[in-house]
Amino acid sequence: MSTSSVPVSEVTRRAGRFQGVLLLLGSCLPILGAVLIAPVLPDIQDHFAGVAGAEALVPVALTIPALAVGLLAPFAGRIVDAVDRKRLLLGALAVYAIVGTAPLWLDSLPAIVASRALVGVTEAAIMTCCTTLLGDYFSGAARDRWLALQTVCTALAATLFFVLGGALGSAGWRTPFWAYAVSLVLVPLMALFIWSPARGDAVAGRGLVPVPWRLLAAPVGVTLFGAIVFYVIPVEFSFVLDELGVTATSTIGLATAITSLATVAGALTFGRVSRRGPVTLLPVAFALVAVGLGVVAASGSMPVAVGGASISSYGAGLLLPTLLTWAMSVLSFEQRGRGTGTWTASFFIGQFVCPLLVLALGAGTGGLFGAIGVLAVAAAIAALASFTASRAGHLPVGAAE
Repeated sequence: MSTSSVPVSEVTRRAGRFQGVLLLLGSCLPILGAVLIAPVLPDIQDHFAGVAGAEALVPVALTIPALAVGLLAPFAGRIVDAVDRKRLLLGALAVYAIVGTAPLWLDSLPAIVASRALVGVTEAAIMTCCTTLLGDYFSGAARDRWLALQTVCTALAATLFFVLGGALGSAGWRTPFWAYAVSLVLVPLMALFIWSPARGDAVAGRGLVPVPWRLLAAPVGVTLFGAIVFYVIPVEFSFVLDELGVTATSTIGLATAITSLATVAGALTFGRVSRRGPVTLLPVAFALVAVGLGVVAASGSMPVAVGGASISSYGAGLLLPTLLTWAMSVLSFEQRGRGTGTWTASFFIGQFVCPLLVLALGAGTGGLFGAIGVLAVAAAIAALASFTASRAGHLPVGAAE
């Protein structure tokens, strides 16, 4: 790897494949928080059936980490830029294991929900640090490849963790929470093989370099909508199949796996076409999402629905790294933590909002298929708007390393 793949201030220490893999593994932990306990939610609901408000608190236990990440990632980004990437990452990994496994011995549902909120706090720091360090360690095409692999790994992890949660849940609803201790395996590895690139005396002496918020506003704003359409299939597809009369869990699992692989394929495609940049890839990705969601909305059978969901997922897999590299392109090393934290917040808020928006749209359009149809139209509008902005030269991009 050439010295251009790392910040100038750290040319004496070069990041390689091992560092990249460690950061990808760290990036999977927030996905663990999002899906691991989903299969045991009914069991948790039954266990706390006598607790006032359990019907609301149990679903919140699943979604509150994403909300915490959305609210707190910008603050984590500021710490990353002002203090140290590595120290924040190591501290967050250690606390993640403590608060993640807390429900193993907690008997109060509100306390469990509170522990889940704290999981989100640590996830905000972990995701921001890992993504920022990938941006620090690599540049150009190498950075694009690693950020695409981040999408690949998180998509595969979501499927794996859902299956793992179901398997562990067969031994009791508390058992899946043991999986959160896996972060302790990463702590010594990160301590030994990850470093914070030096800020340099000139940078350290003048304090934080202002973030180009006007340039960052476009990728962050588009990411909020992009995250909503990204999560339509992962969150809602099992309900789509149920409405189509598919009730066998094995069949639903196979269909979900197919759509997850389509997301992976889209992200892998990005690694080969990233040089075209958001000017070309944004309209294409949104158009694919729009077509796929439109097919799902109009589907009357499982094969058609799976085909549409796969098209949408492929577009979503292409969309996510496009949005992230777009945001990275306007950030310098000194700005990267705050910029990445803001981008991460936007994405996780979109994840949190997605099922709520689908529910609201469904109430006004006659159900789930109507809601998905509305989002298909919205994605088509986003494709047209991004194409028009690209042709007019109004899509702000940069070349910051």
